[in-house]
Amino acid sequence: MSDFLSHLPHLNVIHDLNYASVLRGVAVALLSIVLWNSFYNRRKVHPGSSLGQLPGPPVQGFVTGNVKQLHNLRGWEFHRHLAEEYGPAVQLKEPFGKKGLYTFDPIAMHQVLVKDGSLFQPPRLESGALLLGKGLLNTAGEHHRKQRKMLNPVFSIAHMRSMMPIFYDVVDQLKSALTHRVQSGPQEIDLLGWMARTALELIGQSGFGYSFDNMVDDVPKHKYSMVIKDLVPKLGRLGFARFYILPLAIKLLPTNVRTFIMNITPWKNLHDVRDMANYMHELSVEIYEEKKRALGEGEESVVKQIGQGKDLLSIMMRENMKADTQDKLPEEEIIAQMSTFTFAAMDTTSSAMSRILHLLALHPAVQDKLRQEIIEARKERQGENLSYDELVALPYLDAVCRETLRLYAPVATLMRKAREDTVLPLSRPVRGVDGKDVTEVFIPRGSRVWLSLLNANRSSELWGPDAMEWKPERWLSPLPESIMDSKIPGIYSHLMTFSGGTRSCIGFKFSQLEMKVVIAMLAENFKFSLPPGKEIYWQMSGIASPVIVGDDRHTKLPLIVELANSQ
Repeated sequence: MSDFLSHLPHLNVIHDLNYASVLRGVAVALLSIVLWNSFYNRRKVHPGSSLGQLPGPPVQGFVTGNVKQLHNLRGWEFHRHLAEEYGPAVQLKEPFGKKGLYTFDPIAMHQVLVKDGSLFQPPRLESGALLLGKGLLNTAGEHHRKQRKMLNPVFSIAHMRSMMPIFYDVVDQLKSALTHRVQSGPQEIDLLGWMARTALELIGQSGFGYSFDNMVDDVPKHKYSMVIKDLVPKLGRLGFARFYILPLAIKLLPTNVRTFIMNITPWKNLHDVRDMANYMHELSVEIYEEKKRALGEGEESVVKQIGQGKDLLSIMMRENMKADTQDKLPEEEIIAQMSTFTFAAMDTTSSAMSRILHLLALHPAVQDKLRQEIIEARKERQGENLSYDELVALPYLDAVCRETLRLYAPVATLMRKAREDTVLPLSRPVRGVDGKDVTEVFIPRGSRVWLSLLNANRSSELWGPDAMEWKPERWLSPLPESIMDSKIPGIYSHLMTFSGGTRSCIGFKFSQLEMKVVIAMLAENFKFSLPPGKEIYWQMSGIASPVIVGDDRHTKLPLIVELANSQ
């Protein structure tokens, strides 16, 4: 792992630095850069309409701008207000008055993600790389392209088909665990916890040929399960520092200085994130070395492992061995993919699966219809598990998954930062603050652009007047021409849930397969209903997560679970 996240037990390089002086110097440097960037961008002469011509909401404070509103745990209404009050292109204020763009305009999103994708990159690649290593999420340009080229074959349909036995083994463990808990009658169970454990075990076995969880005990015993579960909440508690201070510190300060400052700063959340990242990296190295040893001994040794050599890591390592010299990935980047895949896949997929279960509990008729479809499909197979092609072809299961991913994308926004001055066209004019129509917006270098996946998926202009309703049936008939002709750059079903362009989610088919295997098994065998006296609210954290109203410190999804054949 990088020096930034190391413990540095011996600080012999900079032991004589005064702690308060260092912190004061860092604070002054960072503030100076932020203010200079803001002043510099205001003075630029540019073509077209400036960001200042776009309408936007008032700020809550000069220091934070609109950032707190945008990332508020109860920020759904703020995002909806932006769409309804200001339209698909909105001016937002970053800290210290710097202007940014919030948009769900299809043409603007296409330019940011596809046409000019190389000019718009995630702004926290350096800090992400320090946390997870230089995996696919935390590289850019040619480096990113090289990694993606190597990884594309890993997520092929052929490999998805070969993983079905592994998936079914894991969901059978889940089925047994839940059956044991409800065999004497309905029970209230935290299904968020079980979905997180299932998602981790699925990526563990099918991704790395490694088991994290026996899916038997009520609480997972493997340390990794607890670390990955707590990582996103801990990152969220870094707040403002995560988005602005840490990236600037990485760019400005030598490794030994920033590591020293981090280690002596009395901030438990920061230290916890450091320790979690170190542990994830150490376990990834351990798994990689064991896989490397097995591959070196030959296929006979590999097939004795979990996954029998069909896991993503085995496939990736074989592909890397066969690659030309210029295309090979160094070992540290292969290792980095492990933490990256786990981090990217576990929370988002478990969030989506949990949301589906919550919706099924809210809509018993949908739950019954889905169960009947799966029972009938299994009867045609004489009770055998459905093949990959049979499962993905189930129309109502597919409609339930698509509609949930449309209305309730686990991630609300993507952030990009302009590397150069550029102009973004809009698909339709927006009324500017001076009353004139704005048809294109000048984006100065260094400006942030927030792409609203949430509002792109919910736009009534594209999806119709019932866009805010959860209606799986909309996918069983032709979609409106407005969405078909919209040129939305998403890679999946005219949705932005998995993003688009060269940085789109490479594992979206893997994620869909996880959801369908798990939800099909659960819907066939269990009934779900809401617990009396408890209101469930989904927080807009980095990844949407459920809490009980009145206890928002702990994420959980308590539902009443009973056997489907109990009545």
